[in-house]
Amino acid sequence: MSRLFGTDGVRGEANVDLTSELALNLGRAAAMVLLKESKSEKPTVLIGKDTRASGDMLEAALTAGLCSVGCNVLSVGVVPTPAVAFLTERYGCEAGIMISASHNPCEYNGIKIFQGNGYKLDDAVEDEIESVILDNSEEIPVLTGGAIGSRLYCKTAVKDYIEHVVSTTDVRFDGLTVAIDCANGSASVCAKEIFTSLGAKCIMLSDTPDGTNINKNCGSTHPEELMHFVRNASLDLGIAFDGDADRMLAVDENGELVDGDKIIAICSKRMKDEGRLAKNTAVVTVMSNMGFFKFCEDNDINCAKTAVGDRYVLEKMLKDGCNIGGEQSGHVIFLDYAKTGDGELSAVQLIETMIKSGESLSELAKIMTVYPQVLINVKVSDEGKKKYNNDEYIISAVQQAEMELHGEGRVLVRVSGTEPLIRIMLEGRDLEHITALGNDIAQVVRERLS
Repeated sequence: MSRLFGTDGVRGEANVDLTSELALNLGRAAAMVLLKESKSEKPTVLIGKDTRASGDMLEAALTAGLCSVGCNVLSVGVVPTPAVAFLTERYGCEAGIMISASHNPCEYNGIKIFQGNGYKLDDAVEDEIESVILDNSEEIPVLTGGAIGSRLYCKTAVKDYIEHVVSTTDVRFDGLTVAIDCANGSASVCAKEIFTSLGAKCIMLSDTPDGTNINKNCGSTHPEELMHFVRNASLDLGIAFDGDADRMLAVDENGELVDGDKIIAICSKRMKDEGRLAKNTAVVTVMSNMGFFKFCEDNDINCAKTAVGDRYVLEKMLKDGCNIGGEQSGHVIFLDYAKTGDGELSAVQLIETMIKSGESLSELAKIMTVYPQVLINVKVSDEGKKKYNNDEYIISAVQQAEMELHGEGRVLVRVSGTEPLIRIMLEGRDLEHITALGNDIAQVVRERLS
């Protein structure tokens, strides 16, 4: 059975792969699986969305599916993904759903499901939901009359989430001037209020969503404009979110990018110094830069590695009792305050670290030296994704590149969990050399799998 769920929910081109029919069936199946043990006569499922034009269509379909099996739906409108995780638990809902394709272009969308405790679903629960949809493993009840659920609207969701994020710091940001790139996405509804309420002067960029401009040449996947803006305007720093604001990248006062690895390094060092770094460990993925692992060695911090995906980082954090982890892409989880990656909360914690240290962001970022890194995405067919692991030519190309690095670098090639891509990453001391090696591998992948 092919999986509907990738590493971060169900994704696809809206109205092509991710249709209204699929959304309706996901709502029905998710309700059946997640709410079996509910003692409520009509359990409530919270739904939020980002700013994509297809969000209304998918929300209507999900709502119909949920109501048809006897659930009430609490619609909170446009909010960040971490707000859905937080508010689902805060409001006592049995489950939460976020409609978003995160950093992807507007034509794509996705459905992320959270348990009532605010955590994402594990693989076993996703498999059970898929079985209901694809294998008809359980009969979906047909309800009538008053047994059908209703949709309710929440007007306080954004305010409650803003108050939560602000409450995670005990310092003021007075005197700082910050450029904030909202990616024309979910952060547009709350980022300015969060940082101005803490005292910062905010210059807003890409905060006028129109349904089609989410992530378009802006946000954490396209930080170039923000980098130029911060440098040319002589600002203290810049912050870039992705479409659903669960990830954040920063820009220092010189216009240099500060990625997720550096953010985790800066904050974990502060937490260690304050005696708050649980298990003396930071959790990252295998995609983290070699410089991060060297930072951990130099600062006597344990480093735990997981597969790519913030869900796997979270699983490791929960299993080992750690309280900070994340990805180079800007998903950072501060488990003391949140149960998923939260871009705005991460920005608050980073700025708090700046203020308490008395140092600029560029000075703090020197804590970690970044090794040259090359990332190449190769578009492949769905059949190609399945064949990748067993292709002898690709395996040979990777082994050859590893030999040429002579132990002073690494090669990581993996299948994307959310897109039809093979992702190729190389690190080493010589950028020109690893770029050539990466292009060689990419060419073999294209020939074999495209």
